[in-house]
Amino acid sequence: MSDTKPGDAKPADRGQAGEAQTLIAYAIDNTALNIRPAPHERPWMDATHERYAYRCLPLNIANAHGWEVLCPSGFAVGWTGAPGLEAVVIQADPGTTAPAVSHFGHGIVTFHINALMRTSPGYDIWCGGPINRPKDGVYPLTGVIETDWAPFTFTMNWIFTRPGILTRFEKDEPFCHLFPVERGMLERIQPRRIPLEANPGLKTQYEAWSASRNGFNAELKQAGSKAQADGWQKNYYRGQGVEGQAEGPADHRTRVRLKPFREF
Repeated sequence: MSDTKPGDAKPADRGQAGEAQTLIAYAIDNTALNIRPAPHERPWMDATHERYAYRCLPLNIANAHGWEVLCPSGFAVGWTGAPGLEAVVIQADPGTTAPAVSHFGHGIVTFHINALMRTSPGYDIWCGGPINRPKDGVYPLTGVIETDWAPFTFTMNWIFTRPGILTRFEKDEPFCHLFPVERGMLERIQPRRIPLEANPGLKTQYEAWSASRNGFNAELKQAGSKAQADGWQKNYYRGQGVEGQAEGPADHRTRVRLKPFREF
């Protein structure tokens, strides 16, 4: 949530396609901001049988799609269920100051981002909770901020889903995930609903994939089958269609590799 209401701003000029974009975190009073490229690993994914969760490429790409801001210190927080500021109780770890406060009431926990973020003209920042990192009892709220012009900081907020529990944010635990998004891109999209039959080529490809998927799942139940040996179908992961159909684009990716913030 922005600390100040934005005023009227003229549309900014967009950069050219493929042009390197800017993301700067201006330190406030030289306060450290622990921010890193989001890793694709997740503890709950590590714990799945044979780490099968990592076979889901869309999940992997989303995990690393941006940067994470980390807690400078650990603390515990709870909510009594009342609407007042005092109903959110925050307990800092010994010898530290909690990086969150009760600012809005109503079971909301507020983190201040200790930097003024700046993006290229025409780009906002999507700011939300750590992606695919579930946390019991609290839910991250999401904001989109015009960071190409606003000289304002913003906050990252979590809301309790139920009272009477005590939850922890550990030191170096991510509490915020952010990435730039082009302003107005969604408004320029013209969505349409079309029957699949209107695209015979795509319909043929879909039916081939569906038959292949059903056959593979049936074969998985057969001891010693090739499907059991393979474990999973890798067409999408490899950017390949069924039996060579509909090959993926040249820029198909299996990993997001973002640059860390450099110090100046």
